[in-house]
Amino acid sequence: MAYSINAKDYFNTKLYSGTGSSNAITGVGFQPDLTWIKARSHTYAHCLIDAVRAVGTTIASNSSSAAYSSATEITSFNTDGFTLGTDNGVNNGSHTFASWNWKAGTTGSGTTTGSGTGKAYSYSVNTTSGFSIVKYLGNGTAGHTIPHHLGAVPQCVIYKRLDGAADWLVYHISVGNDKEIALNTTAAASTSAVFNNTTPTSTVNAVQTNSGNNTNDSNYIMYSFVEKTGFSKFGQYSGNGNDDGPFIYTGFKPAMIILKRKDSADGWFMYDTKRSPINVMDDYLLANDSAAQVSTSAVNIDFVSNGFKLRNDDGGHNNSSGTYIYMAFAEAPLVGSNNIPATAR
Repeated sequence: MAYSINAKDYFNTKLYSGTGSSNAITGVGFQPDLTWIKARSHTYAHCLIDAVRAVGTTIASNSSSAAYSSATEITSFNTDGFTLGTDNGVNNGSHTFASWNWKAGTTGSGTTTGSGTGKAYSYSVNTTSGFSIVKYLGNGTAGHTIPHHLGAVPQCVIYKRLDGAADWLVYHISVGNDKEIALNTTAAASTSAVFNNTTPTSTVNAVQTNSGNNTNDSNYIMYSFVEKTGFSKFGQYSGNGNDDGPFIYTGFKPAMIILKRKDSADGWFMYDTKRSPINVMDDYLLANDSAAQVSTSAVNIDFVSNGFKLRNDDGGHNNSSGTYIYMAFAEAPLVGSNNIPATAR
């Protein structure tokens, strides 16, 4: 089977070194609509900046804090990357950094639907790769629905309040619509009605009355992901507590994986093929923590041509009684558009 999605046209990891002065990062391969930056060599907060909110305002995946203004982080999105200002968290002259970049691109605006008063929203969407960014106003009413414009049911939706402190809320298909899990904490999934106990539809995501995604007249950002064959996968696996850990089939060679134990407290582990170009991969960052990159043989994983495999019994990855969720984005499909199979690493 051949796939029409060229993964690197829609997602790409770009590593770079800081300069301490204006720094144009090229080689992304497209103009990003969401860029997520983390210092690898030093302790700094994660920085997420998207084109719907526009440059100059940042949210941190490791913090519940409101969005903050910064004119010295990303100063522009460009046709092949982005330009950085002088902020130490993204461009210190003696530090190294990782950036993860997603393309959306088709923009628009509208009014939210469902229970209560409709509120204004704006968006950027790419239906080919199954990714949309929506900025919306909450209405404080259960059953408020926010259009995502993807034309298919999202498997993962991430929410963050922008104008006040609140945890990041993650809907994941393998956690369900009656539980929540927070990107900025280590907490296990817990019973909650924040998604109005409603699974996303092909048109909208539903929210309940709460500060995390639906306080009246508060501003929110919503990142929605639809699973696409050969490009993205959202699922779960069970650990076996063995150094010969489970293999998880994705149908593509991963470029990036974020995984989290859902039934117990543990971190959101981030792996990519740029920071760890060969197996075994033992370089990770934590989405919920500002700590520098960790490199350790005690925690490792293999990326292969059609999925990933756990290589130890670490509790955050492979406890014998643990259940884990993941988000995976492709470097290449198992079989590309030229019908040439992806190679193992």
